[in-house]
Amino acid sequence: MTVEQEISQLFRIDEKARRRHTNPWSVYSRFSMIPLIGLAFWCRIWLGWWSLIPIIMTLVWVWVNPRIFPEPKSTNNWASKVVLGEWVWMNRKNVNVPEHHRYVPNILSAVAALGTIPFIWGLIRLEIWPTVLGGVVIIISKLWFADRMVWLYEDMKNKTEEYKKWLY
Repeated sequence: MTVEQEISQLFRIDEKARRRHTNPWSVYSRFSMIPLIGLAFWCRIWLGWWSLIPIIMTLVWVWVNPRIFPEPKSTNNWASKVVLGEWVWMNRKNVNVPEHHRYVPNILSAVAALGTIPFIWGLIRLEIWPTVLGGVVIIISKLWFADRMVWLYEDMKNKTEEYKKWLY
Protein backbone atom coordinates (compact mmCIF):
# COMPACT_ATOMS: atom_id res chain seq x y z
CA MET A 1 0.00 0.00 0.00
CA THR A 2 1.34 3.45 -0.91
CA VAL A 3 1.56 6.31 1.57
CA GLU A 4 -1.09 8.10 -0.46
CA GLN A 5 -3.46 5.15 -0.12
CA GLU A 6 -2.93 5.13 3.64
CA ILE A 7 -3.72 8.86 3.81
CA SER A 8 -6.81 8.27 1.66
CA GLN A 9 -7.95 5.57 4.08
CA LEU A 10 -7.24 7.82 7.06
CA PHE A 11 -9.47 10.52 5.54
CA ARG A 12 -11.96 7.86 4.43
CA ILE A 13 -11.79 8.96 0.80
CA ASP A 14 -13.80 6.36 -1.06
CA GLU A 15 -14.94 6.33 -4.70
CA LYS A 16 -17.90 8.62 -3.97
CA ALA A 17 -15.72 11.16 -2.14
CA ARG A 18 -13.14 11.00 -4.95
CA ARG A 19 -15.80 11.79 -7.54
CA ARG A 20 -17.04 14.71 -5.45
CA HIS A 21 -13.47 15.90 -4.88
CA THR A 22 -13.00 16.18 -8.66
CA ASN A 23 -15.26 19.23 -8.48
CA PRO A 24 -13.00 22.21 -9.28
CA TRP A 25 -14.41 24.10 -6.27
CA SER A 26 -13.09 21.34 -4.02
CA VAL A 27 -9.67 21.32 -5.66
CA TYR A 28 -9.15 25.08 -5.68
CA SER A 29 -10.50 25.58 -2.17
CA ARG A 30 -7.97 23.02 -0.86
CA PHE A 31 -5.28 25.61 -1.53
CA SER A 32 -6.84 27.73 1.21
CA MET A 33 -5.88 25.12 3.82
CA ILE A 34 -2.34 26.31 4.63
CA PRO A 35 -3.28 29.99 5.08
CA LEU A 36 -6.37 29.01 7.10
CA ILE A 37 -4.39 26.65 9.33
CA GLY A 38 -1.74 29.32 9.81
CA LEU A 39 -4.28 31.99 10.66
CA ALA A 40 -6.23 29.67 12.98
CA PHE A 41 -3.13 28.82 15.02
CA TRP A 42 -1.80 32.38 14.88
CA CYS A 43 -5.04 33.80 16.31
CA ARG A 44 -4.17 32.37 19.71
CA ILE A 45 -2.46 35.74 20.25
CA TRP A 46 -5.84 37.48 20.12
CA LEU A 47 -8.21 34.75 21.26
CA GLY A 48 -6.25 32.67 23.75
CA TRP A 49 -8.00 29.35 24.38
CA TRP A 50 -10.92 30.51 22.22
CA SER A 51 -8.56 29.99 19.27
CA LEU A 52 -9.46 26.30 19.52
CA ILE A 53 -12.72 27.17 17.75
CA PRO A 54 -11.12 28.37 14.49
CA ILE A 55 -8.48 25.62 14.77
CA ILE A 56 -11.15 22.92 15.03
CA MET A 57 -13.25 24.57 12.32
CA THR A 58 -10.24 24.57 9.97
CA LEU A 59 -9.44 20.93 10.68
CA VAL A 60 -13.09 20.03 10.08
CA TRP A 61 -12.89 21.95 6.76
CA VAL A 62 -9.86 19.82 5.78
CA TRP A 63 -11.94 16.67 6.31
CA VAL A 64 -15.24 17.95 4.89
CA ASN A 65 -13.85 19.62 1.76
CA PRO A 66 -13.61 16.52 -0.48
CA ARG A 67 -17.18 15.58 0.42
CA ILE A 68 -19.11 18.85 0.47
CA PHE A 69 -19.15 19.71 -3.23
CA PRO A 70 -21.33 17.83 -5.72
CA GLU A 71 -19.84 15.62 -8.40
CA PRO A 72 -18.94 17.90 -11.32
CA LYS A 73 -20.82 17.85 -14.61
CA SER A 74 -17.48 17.31 -16.34
CA THR A 75 -14.01 16.20 -15.29
CA ASN A 76 -12.43 17.53 -18.47
CA ASN A 77 -10.66 20.43 -16.74
CA TRP A 78 -7.32 21.03 -15.04
CA ALA A 79 -8.62 20.89 -11.46
CA SER A 80 -10.51 17.62 -11.91
CA LYS A 81 -7.52 16.05 -13.60
CA VAL A 82 -5.42 16.87 -10.54
CA VAL A 83 -7.56 14.46 -8.50
CA LEU A 84 -7.69 11.88 -11.29
CA GLY A 85 -3.91 12.01 -11.53
CA GLU A 86 -3.62 11.54 -7.76
CA TRP A 87 -5.72 8.37 -8.05
CA VAL A 88 -3.52 7.14 -10.90
CA TRP A 89 -0.48 7.92 -8.73
CA MET A 90 -1.97 6.00 -5.79
CA ASN A 91 -2.53 3.02 -8.09
CA ARG A 92 1.05 3.02 -9.45
CA LYS A 93 1.87 -0.33 -7.84
CA ASN A 94 -0.91 -1.98 -9.86
CA VAL A 95 -0.54 -0.01 -13.10
CA ASN A 96 2.99 1.19 -13.81
CA VAL A 97 3.46 4.87 -14.53
CA PRO A 98 5.99 6.11 -17.12
CA GLU A 99 9.58 6.54 -15.99
CA HIS A 100 9.43 10.36 -16.18
CA HIS A 101 6.65 10.36 -13.54
CA ARG A 102 8.20 8.01 -10.99
CA TYR A 103 10.29 10.37 -8.86
CA VAL A 104 9.19 13.99 -9.20
CA PRO A 105 5.92 13.58 -7.23
CA ASN A 106 7.86 12.07 -4.32
CA ILE A 107 10.44 14.87 -4.48
CA LEU A 108 7.70 17.51 -4.49
CA SER A 109 5.97 15.82 -1.55
CA ALA A 110 9.29 15.81 0.32
CA VAL A 111 9.78 19.52 -0.42
CA ALA A 112 6.28 20.23 0.91
CA ALA A 113 7.09 18.18 4.02
CA LEU A 114 10.29 20.19 4.49
CA GLY A 115 8.22 23.37 4.20
CA THR A 116 6.16 22.25 7.17
CA ILE A 117 9.24 22.57 9.42
CA PRO A 118 9.57 26.37 9.24
CA PHE A 119 5.76 26.68 8.97
CA ILE A 120 5.18 24.83 12.25
CA TRP A 121 8.22 26.45 13.88
CA GLY A 122 6.89 29.89 12.97
CA LEU A 123 3.44 29.04 14.32
CA ILE A 124 4.85 27.75 17.59
CA ARG A 125 7.19 30.71 18.05
CA LEU A 126 4.76 33.24 16.51
CA GLU A 127 7.41 34.35 14.04
CA ILE A 128 6.01 35.59 10.76
CA TRP A 129 8.91 34.91 8.36
CA PRO A 130 9.34 31.19 9.02
CA THR A 131 5.55 30.79 8.91
CA VAL A 132 5.25 32.61 5.58
CA LEU A 133 8.35 30.92 4.11
CA GLY A 134 7.11 27.47 5.09
CA GLY A 135 3.61 28.22 3.80
CA VAL A 136 4.96 29.45 0.47
CA VAL A 137 7.18 26.37 0.09
CA ILE A 138 4.24 24.09 0.87
CA ILE A 139 1.84 25.83 -1.52
CA ILE A 140 4.30 26.13 -4.42
CA SER A 141 5.36 22.49 -4.13
CA LYS A 142 1.70 21.42 -3.89
CA LEU A 143 0.82 23.46 -6.99
CA TRP A 144 3.71 21.91 -8.87
CA PHE A 145 2.64 18.48 -7.62
CA ALA A 146 -0.91 19.21 -8.81
CA ASP A 147 0.36 20.13 -12.26
CA ARG A 148 2.40 16.91 -12.38
CA MET A 149 -0.74 14.95 -11.51
CA VAL A 150 -2.56 16.49 -14.49
CA TRP A 151 0.36 15.53 -16.73
CA LEU A 152 0.36 12.01 -15.26
CA TYR A 153 -3.36 11.59 -15.86
CA GLU A 154 -3.02 12.85 -19.43
CA ASP A 155 -0.29 10.27 -20.03
CA MET A 156 -2.25 7.45 -18.39
CA LYS A 157 -5.92 8.14 -19.25
CA ASN A 158 -6.01 5.54 -22.05
CA LYS A 159 -4.03 2.84 -20.21
CA THR A 160 -7.04 1.21 -18.53
CA GLU A 161 -10.80 1.20 -19.03
CA GLU A 162 -11.23 2.51 -15.50
CA TYR A 163 -9.02 5.54 -16.17
CA LYS A 164 -10.91 6.26 -19.42
CA LYS A 165 -14.26 6.30 -17.56
CA TRP A 166 -13.04 8.92 -15.14
CA LEU A 167 -12.96 11.56 -17.88
CA TYR A 168 -16.41 12.81 -18.92
